[in-house]
Amino acid sequence: MQLNLFAYGTLKRGQRNHERFCQGLDMAQEATVRGRLYELPYGFPALVVSEADVLGSGIANYLTDVKIQNYTQAGPQGSLLGWDAICGELFTFNDPEERLPAFDDLEGFRPGEKSLYKRVLVPVTLSETNKALPAWVYVAESPSGIYLPCARWPAT
Repeated sequence: MQLNLFAYGTLKRGQRNHERFCQGLDMAQEATVRGRLYELPYGFPALVVSEADVLGSGIANYLTDVKIQNYTQAGPQGSLLGWDAICGELFTFNDPEERLPAFDDLEGFRPGEKSLYKRVLVPVTLSETNKALPAWVYVAESPSGIYLPCARWPAT
C-alpha cells in the first residue's frame, strides 16, 4: 500500500525536516491544495482547509487510514473563491506503517486528543497534470499567525 502525504512546510525538499523524515520516498511531485496558509511565531507554517474538502480524519490505526486513502476518490477541487491554492509537494511512500507514526509524532498529532495539528485526507492537485488525488495533510483547527497571501512557505 502506498501513502500519499502533502507537504507544505518543514517536510518539503530543502527544508529542515525533509532529510530526516523523507529519506526513501518513492516520488515527490509539485502540487497544490485549497486552503489558507499562516506563518506561526515558532518558525513554521500552519494550513487551514475547508471542512467541505475533508475526505477523512486520521485515526490511530495507520493501515486503516492508508486503506481509506487508497479507496477514496478525489475529484477536482472546487472554486478557490475565499481560498488560496497552497503550493507544496505530494510525497508517495511505500511504508505507511512506519511513516505515519513518525509524521504524527513530528506534528504532535494524537488521534482523539487536542493538538496543534490534525491529520486529514483532502484532494491534492498535481501541478503537472492537474489530476486530483487524495492525500493526508496536517492542518490547524483555526487560523492563527500571519496570513501568507502568497500561498507558499517560506514566503518568497
